Amino acid sequence: MKRTRTAALALATAAAALAPVLVQQATAAEGTYLQDPAGGEKTMKSMWTEDEMHKVEGQFRFHPGVQYKTVSRPSHAAAPDYERKVGDPGTLAWQPSYEFAWSVSDSTVVKKAVTVKEGEHPIVVHAVLRRADRSAVAEVRKELTGKPATGREKVAGGRRIACDTGEYTVEWSVTRSGYGTLKGSLRWDSSCEQYRTAFSQDHGKQR
Repeated sequence: MKRTRTAALALATAAAALAPVLVQQATAAEGTYLQDPAGGEKTMKSMWTEDEMHKVEGQFRFHPGVQYKTVSRPSHAAAPDYERKVGDPGTLAWQPSYEFAWSVSDSTVVKKAVTVKEGEHPIVVHAVLRRADRSAVAEVRKELTGKPATGREKVAGGRRIACDTGEYTVEWSVTRSGYGTLKGSLRWDSSCEQYRTAFSQDHGKQR
């Protein structure tokens, strides 16, 4: 098969052929993401407007999205006609995507005390992936209209990033027009070593 696989499908295929410890590592990598701020599903950064009547909360997740092609190998020495698909370490690459979450609250009677989350809101999400020299290698920006007070949006990056090209910084922001902008950043290491090691361990071997 010569088409590129997503991590969720191809990792499951590769993991089945690996030793137990490598299976655990590969499985853990499925759906892996980095989050700012660190924490659980509801952990967010927040800010109030100057009059303390409106609050904006935001969360960002960076999905590295490892991708690779697969090659056919005999599944067993005693049954060479049955093939299995294994990851080709020479085709490893990243295909990042960016996930934003927001929550908008409005005070109704007392500042910061009694709030509601209702209505539709204009939300702008933005992220830039930067190299160590601060140059931008990828950028996404999306204007979301008529969104609920609480929501989440995933935006495809549309740019492949080569493995092992160093550390990157992801700068992100969530803006509610008229309320304010939440910003943040996180670091990402583009090393593909764990995948390359897992694939090479079993590449071409018959069981």
